[in-house]
Amino acid sequence: MARRSAPLLRRLVSASSPPAPQPLRGLARRTVTYMPRPGDGAPRAVTLIPGDGIGPLVTGAVRQVMEAMHAPVYFETYDVHGDMPTVPPAVIDSIRRNKVCIKGGLATPVGGGVSSLNMQLRKELDLYASLVHCSNLPGLPTRHQGVDIVVIRENTEGEYSGLEHEVVPGVVESLKFCSERIAKYAFEYAYLNNRKKVTAVHKANIMKLADGLFLESCREVASKYPGIQYNEMIVDNCSMQLVSKPEQFDVMVTPNLYGNLVANTAAGIVGGTGIMPGGNVGQDYAVFEQGASAGNVGNENIVEQKKANPVALLLSSAMMLRHLQFPSFADRLETAVKRVVAEGTYRTKDLGGSSTTQEVTDAVIASLD
Repeated sequence: MARRSAPLLRRLVSASSPPAPQPLRGLARRTVTYMPRPGDGAPRAVTLIPGDGIGPLVTGAVRQVMEAMHAPVYFETYDVHGDMPTVPPAVIDSIRRNKVCIKGGLATPVGGGVSSLNMQLRKELDLYASLVHCSNLPGLPTRHQGVDIVVIRENTEGEYSGLEHEVVPGVVESLKFCSERIAKYAFEYAYLNNRKKVTAVHKANIMKLADGLFLESCREVASKYPGIQYNEMIVDNCSMQLVSKPEQFDVMVTPNLYGNLVANTAAGIVGGTGIMPGGNVGQDYAVFEQGASAGNVGNENIVEQKKANPVALLLSSAMMLRHLQFPSFADRLETAVKRVVAEGTYRTKDLGGSSTTQEVTDAVIASLD
């Protein structure tokens, strides 16, 4: 009985329902437009460290652009310099409170008894993953095209951990560790960003225990991501392949020291350190800065002439906006920066021009949609 009455019920419901609205004659039916949600809209506090050398110039550019685009962020600024013995506790407290920081370069003393404040920040906040995005910018001529590489390196262990000691006079032992979490971060990043391949860079042919453990971790994690191609490359061969066929790389995961060298090499391939954005990320905190460390504080001439390239830190601040769930603002900023570089009228010396930091900043502001 129930099966016989179902068709009758459907006909009765259909007859009693109002006819579907028809589009007005001469007007096309409107479609739904998807608008990305830029977070909850509440302004976020961000810790700002201008840093040394060109740092105040490029962080000043970030502040101006953020204000011009009415980005929902405001800054807590702290004066920190690389020759300080430690990072002031108030700065650490600010980053812990805000969870996000953007900074200029901090000069790292060579030798002596003063340690790198950059490393202090990373260890104090456990920013274990460094991410540098090396890609061609439209309109900027380089030897290689089609380069789009993300270098992810372990950020707190290995040679840069500072865990070294003198066993006997003239014999120094450096401790090197390996962590599975950097491999997990690299594969998760590749999965979430629709990347196709992860390359593990190593020296396991010589460092059989330390780098061997690194490869074991990468292989174990790779087995859980069958949709992502995985390969391994010795750092010597990787350096050669990077400067000859960089387009073969997608995501690269590395121990600390190798990653720093690889990231700076990749930056040089696509236009220099002045255009490479980057960030240091941990479980709870993130610090964004110029991606490639070489030249991140510039030299005296650049500072005096005020011709530092702000592109890298502007793109890093776009990464920060995306991290804060303000994607629409991030897209606007990236589009404006790339438009200025592509047009070529305002470029700093490292990109073949003669513009000042302020001229490039003004051009970016004028290009904001």
